[in-house]
Amino acid sequence: MGSNMAEAHPVAFANVVKAKELGAKVMHVDPHYSRTSALANLYVPTRAGSDIVFLGAIIRHVLETNGYFHDYVVHYTNAATLVREDFKDTEELDGLFSGYDADSETYTDQNSWDYQRDKNGQPLSDPSLQHPQCVFQIMRRHFARYTPEMVENVCGVPREVWLQVAQTLIENSGRERTSAICYAVGWTQQSKGVQIIRAAAILQLLLGNIGRPGGGIMALRGHASIQGSTDVPTLYDLLAGYMPQPSALLTAVPAAKDSPGATTWGEKRDASSNVLSQQTLQEYIDLSGQKLGWWSNTPAYIRSLLQAWYGDAANEEEGNCSYRWIPKITGDHSHLATSYTMLDGKVKGYLLFGQNPAAGSTHATMQRKALEQLDWMVVRDLYEVESAAFWYRKPGFGPETEPVDSSKIKTEIFLLPAAASTEKEGSFTNTQRMLQWRDKAVDPPGDARSDLWFVYHLGKRLKELYADSKAWRDEGLQALTWDYDMEKPEEGSRITDEPDALLVLKEINGYYTRPPDQKDAGGNQQQTYTLRNGPHVPNFTVLKSDGSTACGAWIYSGVYPEPGKNRAASRNPEGHTFLEWGFTWPANRRILYNRASADPQGRPWSERKKYIWWDEAEKKWTGFDIPDFPASKSPDFRPEPGAVGMDAHAGTDPFIMKPDGKGWLFAPKGLKDGPLPTHYEAAESPMQNALYHQQSNPAAKYFRDRPDNRLSPVGDPNYPIVITTYRLTEHHVSGPMTRWMPWLNALQPSLFAEISPELAAERKIRHGDWVIISTPRGEIEARAMVTRRMCPLYFGRRMVHQIGLPFHWGFQGKSTGSITNDLAHMVLEPNVSIEEAKAFTCNIRPGRMP
Repeated sequence: MGSNMAEAHPVAFANVVKAKELGAKVMHVDPHYSRTSALANLYVPTRAGSDIVFLGAIIRHVLETNGYFHDYVVHYTNAATLVREDFKDTEELDGLFSGYDADSETYTDQNSWDYQRDKNGQPLSDPSLQHPQCVFQIMRRHFARYTPEMVENVCGVPREVWLQVAQTLIENSGRERTSAICYAVGWTQQSKGVQIIRAAAILQLLLGNIGRPGGGIMALRGHASIQGSTDVPTLYDLLAGYMPQPSALLTAVPAAKDSPGATTWGEKRDASSNVLSQQTLQEYIDLSGQKLGWWSNTPAYIRSLLQAWYGDAANEEEGNCSYRWIPKITGDHSHLATSYTMLDGKVKGYLLFGQNPAAGSTHATMQRKALEQLDWMVVRDLYEVESAAFWYRKPGFGPETEPVDSSKIKTEIFLLPAAASTEKEGSFTNTQRMLQWRDKAVDPPGDARSDLWFVYHLGKRLKELYADSKAWRDEGLQALTWDYDMEKPEEGSRITDEPDALLVLKEINGYYTRPPDQKDAGGNQQQTYTLRNGPHVPNFTVLKSDGSTACGAWIYSGVYPEPGKNRAASRNPEGHTFLEWGFTWPANRRILYNRASADPQGRPWSERKKYIWWDEAEKKWTGFDIPDFPASKSPDFRPEPGAVGMDAHAGTDPFIMKPDGKGWLFAPKGLKDGPLPTHYEAAESPMQNALYHQQSNPAAKYFRDRPDNRLSPVGDPNYPIVITTYRLTEHHVSGPMTRWMPWLNALQPSLFAEISPELAAERKIRHGDWVIISTPRGEIEARAMVTRRMCPLYFGRRMVHQIGLPFHWGFQGKSTGSITNDLAHMVLEPNVSIEEAKAFTCNIRPGRMP
């Protein structure tokens, strides 16, 4: 679900085909019949945006028919845990949870979602699963209305077809069998995307499919090494290794827009989630870390990160000095939310690395207008993409693209040629968390340089520019460790100043800044190391909070444990789980939470699914993978009252990153739109929410005050058709790497809209005709592809049409066409601020744009 794996991830899908040949059952639930559907045992068409109803009904079916894996659920999930008595579910509040504030449209008070606890702070539980406030019973009540009839009424899927999916999952789960769920941006790009994934996680936990071979949830990423970009990361709200970015303590300011207290992001007011100070390193650790479970190691990870970034300066004030240099966020600084800030003229500069918002981002018309308000922009790409050319060209519908009056564009644009993947050295991290090293094949042409070269030399020039500054704000840049020059230029390369990628990898892996055991008579460690001469740390378990270790990304630690041993470059395809092929974080484990592959006593659930088990003779965990559990913690270990860290987890608690060691069916914290998945209609929908009075996600970001972001109301007869967008194998995202390739353009030459024969007959459209697709944001044109790959869905006597469009075209390149993202709105999911591009409404008519 939520994925067209055969087309978007064809290499990975080859393994699905192999599994099918060996007897595995493949099911595809999707609005659009694709190459994935053609290779599945069962294809189920569904209405875009109705995924939680489909999954929720399976969850209800599993609960009501006792189809869940009882022993797994009782011991390894929080099903037995008691939730506070003042918690109110959507059943009681008609689509809302307790703690919702209608004025701010956020869940400002999430305290009622927490557990009931004993005097030591430990969660209370009922292993019989009968207490009305235990998670199991709360779930039964929550999903009670997600019936097969509701699937028919909301998803448009007949009961018997849905039941076939549900039964197949149950029959292929349990002690002897496991099932996997694969998703991609078909789920994430929705206003409730995180909760759709949560629904899948709940289902997999109930069926016992997490932490076991052949199970799990595979997040198929939308771009090469997107996994790596979130790991390191390039996200505004995270530090490397999924530690949160510190937040600023905000002060309420007057409403006047020219208030001297206003920030560059506009007026900001304190929210209850952002009033506690994180101005010192200890305050950050207290608020962002956990005292229970593996995240209790946060002090070592953040201090080692500061040591890697700031070197000796990180030792001042026990790390507080360098911590103050880390930028503190004051709100949503994600790319899409920032686009409107840019449109308002509050963003001065913009650097684009292989990104093309003028065609590839949602509400692309607004994106192009926002780019006009910059002072400067740097675009690094292989070709002159739309984001680099918007100042003199724009989408057109005749033989030539329409010109632009460049005298009215104030943005100064610097287009810098980038190196392609074969022209630079580095690593990719794929959807399995596997790092694979990529060797450089040839030099990039002309002035083109790698991204590493650009960032490194930009940093060197900035450090030179501010070297003599006396301003406090520049101290962090001055202290930044920034020495990645090669010892000698690469042999045979004409580029003599390329930085050393392996030296960067060493910093990411981690190294000792002081010998771990060497001290003088006074207890002080004397010898110190730098990145160049420091011994590599073997893995993240040796990282310390005293400044003796430096590590750029703790989850990657172990990838380069000693000189000459780059495990990302390992290519030995042998062994039960290919442990010598690449390196999978953390610690080269291939399956996370794999303690769950054994029963509470440490024995494999079955010989058929044997993976990790307790060796009583050796007194340690062993198996075909690196155990994701303390190696010597026995299954019968029980924590003492008040224990902290990993000592707070029993030998039967496999989910070590959670403070209670359990898989969360119910999320007591961490989500902005509720502890349980709830069906809301898309921001634009032809149908009323059949489950609750609350129509759409109450915590989503709608930008209602923006006149260019007009949304069609529910059931708007002007926009009655559901539209979904997708990708083709022959093109890549908005097309910047493929629309310049003649052979790829020959395979997929132009934009098309897939419509059903029924819709074509209704609108008098023939196959190959030009059609105009319209939304409240604008109109585009495309060729009509009349096909059974899109089918109308029936809800009683009502028929709802759906159409599908790829989004690979723009006004640059050797193959041009309308920009599909000009149709999309700016409504963002509340947890990660991703757009809703997979389910909105439109209209279609024959003809061409004037």
